[in-house]
Amino acid sequence: MSFRAFLAISLCKVLRFLSRLLRRGGTAMPGRWAVKVCPNLLSLLAGTVKTIAVTGTNGKTSTARMIEAAFQEEGVSYLINRSGANLMSGIVTEFVMNSTLTGRCRREYAVIECDEAAARTVFSQLRPRVVLVTNLFRDQLDRYGEVTHTLENIRTGLQGTPDALLCLNADCSLTASLAQDLPNRAVFYGIEKGAVPSREKPEISDATHCIRCKTEYDYDYITYAHLGGFRCPHCGYSRPAAAYAVTEVQALRADSSTVTMHFRGEDHRVDVNLPALYNVYNAAGALAALSELGIRTDHVIRALAAFRCGFGRMEQFAIGGGLRLMLVKNPAGCNQVLEFLQGVTEDYILVICLNDRGADGTDVSWIWDADFEKLSSLLPNLREVIVSGDRAADMHVRIKYAGIDEGMISEERNYEALVSRLSGSSLPVFVMPTYTALLDLRSVIVRHAGGSEFWE
Repeated sequence: MSFRAFLAISLCKVLRFLSRLLRRGGTAMPGRWAVKVCPNLLSLLAGTVKTIAVTGTNGKTSTARMIEAAFQEEGVSYLINRSGANLMSGIVTEFVMNSTLTGRCRREYAVIECDEAAARTVFSQLRPRVVLVTNLFRDQLDRYGEVTHTLENIRTGLQGTPDALLCLNADCSLTASLAQDLPNRAVFYGIEKGAVPSREKPEISDATHCIRCKTEYDYDYITYAHLGGFRCPHCGYSRPAAAYAVTEVQALRADSSTVTMHFRGEDHRVDVNLPALYNVYNAAGALAALSELGIRTDHVIRALAAFRCGFGRMEQFAIGGGLRLMLVKNPAGCNQVLEFLQGVTEDYILVICLNDRGADGTDVSWIWDADFEKLSSLLPNLREVIVSGDRAADMHVRIKYAGIDEGMISEERNYEALVSRLSGSSLPVFVMPTYTALLDLRSVIVRHAGGSEFWE
């Protein structure tokens, strides 16, 4: 190992120690300085590690946590960027903290959540054994641009790791297209026709036309957004067969799901310790990636039934009548959370926190594409809507135009006051924050209810 790499590792470890001493997290900053000293440091640290990389628009964190739970069940040594620091800097920090000063990683496996744009440079150094791509939706247009730009970022990254197995969502026409022009071996997972009721048409679609010839897709069935049995009537591009297939969704409960999955010639009952259809997709992707990496099926299935929710992803706290955090960041994900709320049968309070900082996306016009009109169907169980965050006024207007009576809507921008107010309520509370709002609000919740910091 070069002196430059040794210096970078030493600097990263010292900066991480100081950051933790000051309770600043230190999830990304140490790695940022380490990469300045040694730009190819990740390639030196990750070479011998069996890595699953997870990327895509929605579901990265939850899927990575599912994979982590399976590694725990399998009893292997692993590392994970649990804090969600998913750029090159955060990934390097995690590898350094699990390596010796001489650059030898002490872990056999890794599960790495990777930002879609960062995949362009990360994958060639990370050299993962498996790359799991969850889905692609329009998200943070100020940063990513159109969804096809995000697709190209991932494709470019994969060109730098031709030996990686691709684990792709068969139901996403954008994600599935990655197998068309890359040399990598690919396996697909998805939800089969008839497993859930089909929608008549996409409630919102970021892929209305064929990625190859631009003809409008026909659908044999739709699960949500543009996901489902797509096919192009002109060039023939269509949903590939799923080797890991959800053949029946037996139950979608308020806190969990049960499905039947068919793979390797057998049917398996799979319990998922999270609600909502999008988490069925996350579980199917995690199971596919783990199976291809050689993790035992029974260990994976046990892990999916018992794992803890990821940071801010259906995470629960003992505040008042119970509080659940549900991160939202784009129309497709927001619609799925609203659909989950349609299954709640008790009275509750809804809090929506909207920020427009860099990590959220500075363009909040997406709230007008999300189907907040669904809120009207949640009455009378929906007792109150509280809006908060830097752009609370914008969200107030959006909720009003969605058909919710002005008397049911209130604003509270002070998170300490908000949490104190919710603590005094006997009703359960569901909170839909954007990313930076989640960070700020969750720190206040942790002080009131206990729990770990985001970087622990």
